[in-house]
Amino acid sequence: MELKDLKKEDLELISYDDLAYLILKDSKRKMKISDLFKKICKTLKLGDEIFETKIADFFELLSTDRKFIMLENGYWDLRDRHTNKIKIETDDDEISDPVEKIEEDGSTETEDIFYEADETEDRVENDLSGLVVVNEDDEEANEM
Repeated sequence: MELKDLKKEDLELISYDDLAYLILKDSKRKMKISDLFKKICKTLKLGDEIFETKIADFFELLSTDRKFIMLENGYWDLRDRHTNKIKIETDDDEISDPVEKIEEDGSTETEDIFYEADETEDRVENDLSGLVVVNEDDEEANEM
């Protein structure tokens, strides 16, 4: 369905978000929200007073409707024209689970992807260096 094919009676029954969808679909370009709502008001033959009082409601309507996406600099467009680009940032200092490698002979080998074997042993030794072994029997005898 295209906007130009609709009769006046049909236009009056269509919601603002459906009109916005048709306008963006027909124009095949992104639009600023004010321009989009002005076009809706012009299509429905609404005055400037309606534009001024309803623009905030129209913004809320587009913000909650999943068919639309807000772009940079206040432009809006149809969501299906844009792909989601997800960038996952990782912290190199994080320690993750070891990676299991499958060898050609079918055996598996676990590899720590962040540390060499020698570095891992050094790290463990350094972490335990401040610990003291306490014999519980000796502690009880000293308390008496």
